[in-house]
Amino acid sequence: MVEEFESHRVVCHLESLLTQRGLSLTELSKLVGVSLANLSVLKNNRARAIRYSTLIALCQALDCQPGDLLTVEVKPD
Repeated sequence: MVEEFESHRVVCHLESLLTQRGLSLTELSKLVGVSLANLSVLKNNRARAIRYSTLIALCQALDCQPGDLLTVEVKPD
C-alpha cells in the first residue's frame, strides 16, 4: 500500500498564503503558537507530518481551508 503513494507528495502553500495575507512567518508563529523553526520546515516542504491542532490553528489564522494550505501532487520524474 505504501508503494502506491511513493509517486506523490504533499505540497504546502504556506508561503503564497502568507504573501496574500501580508503576514510574515514570525507573525504567524506568534498567532498560532507554533515555533518559527517548525513553520519553516512546513513552508519549505520538508515536513513529514502535521498535527490536526496545528492545521486547524493555521487555517484559522490564515482564514483558509486545509485544501488551500496543502495539496497532493505527482512527484516530478
